[in-house]
Amino acid sequence: MIGAVLGLVLAAGAAHAQEAPPPVRYEVAFPDPAHHLARVTATWRGVPAGPFRVQMSRSSPGRYALHEFAKNVFDVQAVDGAGRALPVTRSDPYGWSVAAGAEGTVSVTYSLYGDRGDGTYDQIDATHAHLNMPATMMWATGYDASPVEVAFAPVDPSWKIATQLMPVPGVPNRFRARDLQYLMDSPVEMSDHMVREWKVGDQTIRIAAHHPGTAAQMDQLAAQVQRLVPQHAALFGEWPRFDGGSYTFIADYMPQISGDGMEHRNSTIVTTPTPLGGDKAAQLGTISHEFIHAWNVERMRPAELEPFDFSRANATPSLWLAEGFTNYYGPMMLRRAGLSDVDGFLAEMSSQYDGILRSPARAFAGPQEASIRAPLADAATSIDPVAPQARISYYPYGAVVAMLLDLSIRQRFPKLTLDDYMRHLWRAYGRTETPYRPDDLRRALATVTGDAAFADAFFAETIAGHELPDAAPLLAQAGLVARPANPGRPWIGAPKASATDAGVLLAAAPVTSSPLYVAGADKGDRVVALGDAAITTAADWDAALARLTPGARVPVRFVQRGRERQAVLTVATDPAIAIVRMETAGQTPTAAQRAFRARWLGR
Repeated sequence: MIGAVLGLVLAAGAAHAQEAPPPVRYEVAFPDPAHHLARVTATWRGVPAGPFRVQMSRSSPGRYALHEFAKNVFDVQAVDGAGRALPVTRSDPYGWSVAAGAEGTVSVTYSLYGDRGDGTYDQIDATHAHLNMPATMMWATGYDASPVEVAFAPVDPSWKIATQLMPVPGVPNRFRARDLQYLMDSPVEMSDHMVREWKVGDQTIRIAAHHPGTAAQMDQLAAQVQRLVPQHAALFGEWPRFDGGSYTFIADYMPQISGDGMEHRNSTIVTTPTPLGGDKAAQLGTISHEFIHAWNVERMRPAELEPFDFSRANATPSLWLAEGFTNYYGPMMLRRAGLSDVDGFLAEMSSQYDGILRSPARAFAGPQEASIRAPLADAATSIDPVAPQARISYYPYGAVVAMLLDLSIRQRFPKLTLDDYMRHLWRAYGRTETPYRPDDLRRALATVTGDAAFADAFFAETIAGHELPDAAPLLAQAGLVARPANPGRPWIGAPKASATDAGVLLAAAPVTSSPLYVAGADKGDRVVALGDAAITTAADWDAALARLTPGARVPVRFVQRGRERQAVLTVATDPAIAIVRMETAGQTPTAAQRAFRARWLGR
C-alpha cells in the first residue's frame, strides 16, 4: 500500500513537471529575516514587446483605505527569459515600467521589507513569515484572469505553511491560485505553528495557530471554536461551499504581533499579542466575527466591491450590514454557543450603543454615509486631526442598527427575527454569489416581513437617515433597561491628562458639547487650575475631578497656544448609558419579558 501511494505521488510530481509553466509565477525567499526582508521574483509569460508595467497594490481586500504597499519595495531588477537584464524605470510612486523584448518572458525581482503583523501588512522575522498578498506581490495589468503559481522557501525546515492557496500535488511549498483576485485574497503564515482540524459534513475546519504556548492551550482553543462555529451555520441555514473543501483560521498569538482580524474567502487572519490560556473572550470574539464573513461579505457581497480594484480605495454604502451586522452577530454567536453569558453580551452591546448614541457625528451621518466614509477611516492615517463630527464607525453603528432592527422585527412580527432576514439575504445573494446593491437590502426586508411600508420607513429614517428607533420599548420586551452607567458621577467631558515637562496637558479633545468643550478647551491645552486647586501634576488633575459634584459651577483656567483662558463650568452627570437586565436595576421582569429574553439571548 505504501509503495502504491508513493508511486502515485511520484507520478503526480512527474505529471506536474511536464505541465506548461503557468502564465504568472512567484518565488518568495527570505534572505535576511532578522531584518524583516524578503526577496520576491515575479515572472510573466506571453508579454508583448514594449513597455510592460508592474505595480504594487494600493489597497487590500477587507480594507477600504489606501495603504500604498509600494513604500516597502526597493532594489527592483528585471530580466528576460534568457536571463538578459531589462531596463527598469520607476514610472510613478506605485509601479515600474520594464522594457520588454520580443522574447515574451519578463521576470522582476525585488526586495520587500515587512515588520507589522496584522491582517493588512507583512511581518518577517526569525519566528515566522506572515504575509498579506497585496503587501507582498507585484502584479501586471492584463493578467487578472491568469492562473498563478507561488513557490515559498521557508526560513526553517520546521516551518509549515498555512494558506487557502491550493497546494500543488507532490511538490512541497508550492501553491496555486485560479486568478489574481484569489491570489490577493490569500494570506500566508509560515512558521512552526500548531494545527487542529475537524470535519463539518464533507468539509474541513482548521486552526493553524502560531503561539509560544502549550499543546493543551491549543486544544482548548480548538475545542471552543469547534463548539462555536456550528452556530454560524445555524444562523445562515447551511455551511458555505469552501473552495478546496476547507476553511482555515490562521492565527498569530505572538508578542510582536498587532491585534487585528481580517476575513478572506476560505480563511481568516486573527492576530493578537495576548497569549493563549485562560479566559480569552477577545480572541474568541475576533474568531466569531471573522467567521461570519465567510457568509456575509465573502459570498454575500456588495456590488461595489466586486471585483476588488487593487489600484484605488474601494467603497460601498453597505458596510453597515457587511461589517456592522457582523459586529452584532459576533458576540451573539458566542452567547448562543454558551461561551459567554447574557451580561457579557449586554456589556458588549452597551459599549457600542452608548458610543453611537452620544457620537456628535451621528447628527451628520447615517449608516450609509458612515460606510462611504470608510476609505477615510478604516486604518487610514493622516497628519491632520479628523473632526469628531465627521468620525463615526460603521462597525458599532451597524451593530446598534442590527440590534434595534432585530428587536423591532420581534416586536412587530412575532414569528420572525433578524436571523430570517440574514437567511433570506444568504439564499438570494450569498448562495448564488450575486452581488447586491443598497436597494436590494431594502426590498429584502420588505419581502421577509411582508410589510413594505415598515421596510421603506426603516431604510429612509435609519439607514439613509440617522434616526435610531426608540430603544426603551424595544429593550423592555426583553426585561432590559438602558440606564446611566455611572449614576451620580460628576462629568465635564474630560479626557485623560498627561504630565509633561510643560505641565498637565489634555491628552485628547473634550467630548463634544461637554462642559469642558463649551468652555473652549481642546487637546494639548495646559490645565492651570480647576476649582480652587492648582494643577501641576496628573494626580492634582485626578483629585480635582474627584471633588466635583453634578450641578456645581466651577472655574477652570488653562493655557491654549500660549494664551491663558478661563471659564466657569457647570458640572454635568456622566451621560454614559448601560443596557442591563431589569433585575440588575432593582426591577422585576414579567414572565413574558423573561420568555422574550430567553428566545432572544437564551437563559
